[in-house]
Amino acid sequence: MELKQALGRAIRQARLNKHLTQEDFADVSGRTYLSALERGLKSPTLDKLHELSSVIGVHPLTLLTSCYLQLEETLTIEELFSLIRTELNQGEHEPH
Repeated sequence: MELKQALGRAIRQARLNKHLTQEDFADVSGRTYLSALERGLKSPTLDKLHELSSVIGVHPLTLLTSCYLQLEETLTIEELFSLIRTELNQGEHEPH
């Protein structure tokens, strides 16, 4: 599975989990664009990902986490968060 496909699947799953239709995103995205995102044909900008996640009612990192868990099927959510926590903590000790 490619990155665009995994992100598209994550967006679609989150949208369906919240019982939202593609039309519910009319204020931030056209239905055709959202459909292309969900099918993995396009990649959203960071700003667009933020807008989509706000309509869904989830943090943008929720969508990205779901995406990367699909890409790396052997990785558990606990392992992913542990990796992220370690990397973020390492960054705290570096000069700005």
